[in-house]
Amino acid sequence: MTTPEIPTLHACPAPANADEAPDLTSPPAASAYIDALKQIGRGAAADGQPWPERHQLPGRRLALADADCALAGLRVAQEMLLAAERIRQNGPDEEYVGDRVMEGLMLACMALTAQVSTRMRPEG
Repeated sequence: MTTPEIPTLHACPAPANADEAPDLTSPPAASAYIDALKQIGRGAAADGQPWPERHQLPGRRLALADADCALAGLRVAQEMLLAAERIRQNGPDEEYVGDRVMEGLMLACMALTAQVSTRMRPEG
């Protein structure tokens, strides 16, 4: 099999004074953001740490960490919704995000609330 002539579609920064072409064949290095997402996926709470109560069963600790993450997301979504509502009421018309964005933020809040209530139910 031959190597394709088309470079891969990985984004890479262009050096300021580049005489040679950048290497587009190797994947980019993982960022701290991706590492944090992976840690959260392994059961870290919203602060990036595992759930602190050690007397809980592992599944319950994971559920509590998920609820903690959802509550952090809910707070951010509600802050965005509140800021958008204040702009709608008191700000310039051209800066209002629109009804569809407002509805999307409200649906995000509802979904995060449902996630929290599901994860907070006791097992058993």
